[in-house]
Amino acid sequence: LTKMYLFLQDYKGQKLAEQIFQGIILVSAVIGFIYGYITEQFGWTVYIVMAGFALSCLLTLPPWPMYRRNPLKWLPVQELGTEEKKPADRKPKRHAKS
Repeated sequence: LTKMYLFLQDYKGQKLAEQIFQGIILVSAVIGFIYGYITEQFGWTVYIVMAGFALSCLLTLPPWPMYRRNPLKWLPVQELGTEEKKPADRKPKRHAKS
């Protein structure tokens, strides 16, 4: 179970991945629009934006080590004490009648 958490991104890593993803999409959209406008070919705009999307997915979807620099500190597992009552042992609460 502990080894599974080695592959998860931490919160700062998620924020970094989101910023990288949005930045690449934005830059590719601007470049694609300008190039498509100059060449008067809308298809090139679509191809460039799709290439930017593919690049951003490649850089942000896998859990690269740069996204796992700030791991979460988990609390240790605590055993249930004998002084705690089981749910069946508790008395039901009575509500005041109105």
